[in-house]
Amino acid sequence: MKMKILFDKYPLDIILCILCSLILIPIVLLDLNDTVRTVLGLIVILFIPGYLLIFVLFPSKKTEEGINVIERITLSFGTSMAIVGLIGFAILIISGKIELEYALLSIFIFEISMGVASLYRWFITSPDERIVVSINVSLTKIKDGFKFNGKLDKLLIVVLITLMLITVTLFIFVITKPRTGGEFTGFYLFGSDRSITNLPNNINSGENVTIIIGVTNHEYKTMSYTIEVWLINQTITFNKSKNENIITYNNAWFMDKINITLDHKDINSEEKWKPQWQYDYTFNITKKGQNLTLAFLLFTTPTGPYYHDIDYKDEIKQKIDKAYEELYLWINVN
Repeated sequence: MKMKILFDKYPLDIILCILCSLILIPIVLLDLNDTVRTVLGLIVILFIPGYLLIFVLFPSKKTEEGINVIERITLSFGTSMAIVGLIGFAILIISGKIELEYALLSIFIFEISMGVASLYRWFITSPDERIVVSINVSLTKIKDGFKFNGKLDKLLIVVLITLMLITVTLFIFVITKPRTGGEFTGFYLFGSDRSITNLPNNINSGENVTIIIGVTNHEYKTMSYTIEVWLINQTITFNKSKNENIITYNNAWFMDKINITLDHKDINSEEKWKPQWQYDYTFNITKKGQNLTLAFLLFTTPTGPYYHDIDYKDEIKQKIDKAYEELYLWINVN
């Protein structure tokens, strides 16, 4: 059985290249699925820029002025690497560093420009000479399609296979490479005079006390944080057999919740440190006790509702374990 489906009315390959470029923007900027982002990103970076540029230069079939499919695909990989490298170098020269948003926007502008030029070149090319996307399910035709004429075709297919192997290797490396620990969130407490040496330790019941809570986002993406404040009455005993401290939570009362969203902030060692977000937090405690713990728990996901008059001593350990960052202030309430 022989069947051939032609897409000769529209340049389907060019349209797919443009759509891939458009889809990648929200996937990367919104930090969506990592696997989809990686696969689509490799296609957009390692194939599409070169394919569209080659199409602009050679919009015809294999003739005196055109190139065949093998040559077109092989040149697309090599040209894409050169284009992306030049774009990255240009960004580095202009801004002094390569940022994801700038690189993505530059590649996107290049691909859309080349896509529009490719569409124009396709439509002004004679229909008989156009590159036509087709699906041919004839086994004989498929077998004939893999016959290579001349040393140049054989050399190009070797180069193509090599480039594809490199691409697959890069893909596996990217999705399996563990994080290097370069991303982190700065979470700190200051006294009311903006020093770390003047935090309150002895307060009176019902007295208003102010401290400063600070957060800095170095996660290389926009983060939504939730800060919960808890008053905890705990007992710490040393277990000799296990050679470790055992914490017993006698009481745990919810005090407050703060929600914030911060963009990524670069670390610049050459500039004087400036806080990204600080909050003057005023609280008062009516429960008296010695060696109470004021716990500040930072979460990167939304948390559920809690009530001030309920003792959450049975839940607090699990909550602390789930916190992304945690800070403690030991106080005596007289």
